[in-house]
Amino acid sequence: MNILTFASYYYPESVASPYLGEQLRETIAAAGMEIDLFVPVPTRGISEKQRKEYSGKREEMKYEDKVVIHRIPLMKEHKNPIQRAFRYFVQCAKYYFIGAFSDIGKKADLLLVSSTPPILGATIALIKKTRNIPFLYDLQDIFPDSLVGTGLAKKGGLLWKIGRVIEDFTYKHADKIIVISEDFKKNIMAKGVPEDKIVVVYNWVDQNAVVDVPREKNKLFDKYHLDRGKFYIEYSGNIGLTQNMDMLLEVMKELKVSHPEIGLVLVGEGAYKKQVEEIVARDGLTNVTMLPFQPYEDISYVFSLGDAGLVISKPGVGANSLPSKTWSIMSTSRPVLANFDENELKDILAGNECGIFTKAGDKEAFKQSIIALYENRELCRRYGRNGRQFVMDNLTREVGTQKYVEVIKSVCRGK
Repeated sequence: MNILTFASYYYPESVASPYLGEQLRETIAAAGMEIDLFVPVPTRGISEKQRKEYSGKREEMKYEDKVVIHRIPLMKEHKNPIQRAFRYFVQCAKYYFIGAFSDIGKKADLLLVSSTPPILGATIALIKKTRNIPFLYDLQDIFPDSLVGTGLAKKGGLLWKIGRVIEDFTYKHADKIIVISEDFKKNIMAKGVPEDKIVVVYNWVDQNAVVDVPREKNKLFDKYHLDRGKFYIEYSGNIGLTQNMDMLLEVMKELKVSHPEIGLVLVGEGAYKKQVEEIVARDGLTNVTMLPFQPYEDISYVFSLGDAGLVISKPGVGANSLPSKTWSIMSTSRPVLANFDENELKDILAGNECGIFTKAGDKEAFKQSIIALYENRELCRRYGRNGRQFVMDNLTREVGTQKYVEVIKSVCRGK
């Protein structure tokens, strides 16, 4: 079986949850299937030397040559939204011609693609319409709903209407849609997608790679001069416009006065990082430590930095979201402190006693949840143990990747 897939970013570029796609490809290859993955020559967050190096690597073979990574030339990524949109358009045009007319496209038994950016899903749907190849859509985010939540689009506005057309076209032509939560399933069913077209597969965590690292063995404490005796809350991920960093820093400003023993470690990059650094400096937030993005091989060290891990967003952003970092926090035996829109996450934390949920934007309740774990370390540890058990029971790498393989086989059997 030959699988044709496409992505907008790939190693050495930094992307959210990079291990998911790589572990899935490894499992697919182990099942005897072959993959052709097309990606642009890398530009995001790398040096010019690296870009030139990878410009010469048009093909890479992995997993006993069952996975071939094809790198295509593409203009550099820019921060300007118009330039980025144009780059996506050129990228998708190239992908369409590869899928519809190339020899590699003609031998494909299945099209597989993730949902970011949404125009990529629509491109693969167009290949499906042209070639009648089965199409499996991996829905990791729901557009244009997420744009409305971030304030980048207004419901009923032009951008929202364009997003809905793209969304409907993609859903219509997908043979199966994998979603990452029950809330995602309810959302797209409300938009007319038949239930029998949808399969829920939670994003997994590699339970053997993401583990608790005791503080005395955590090299990042030494590297960044962190106090092993301090109580830390930790955030790792995108530092962007939707993560409600302003509220988080307001909480830390208040805790600096009332509970100076509590510190925050912020790990990551993003569009709002510079502003966060300015606020930390302006307000003298010596209880906040900012670290750069860390390589995946250090993921256990990162999520073990805190006594508790944070999952936060602005109100209206996370209603249909279940951040994968939640499972990494749990896998390192840390409790989750969520300040989020009410959804399935609230039920998971409450039902399994593995964290404290507060409503997105409720600053005082969020602050009190931090204090509660600081003042009751046994509760903090118990929530952490419960979280690890939830991962082992429901979210292991083997469980998640095998579900994908089963869906892939079922879609191809239905050709």
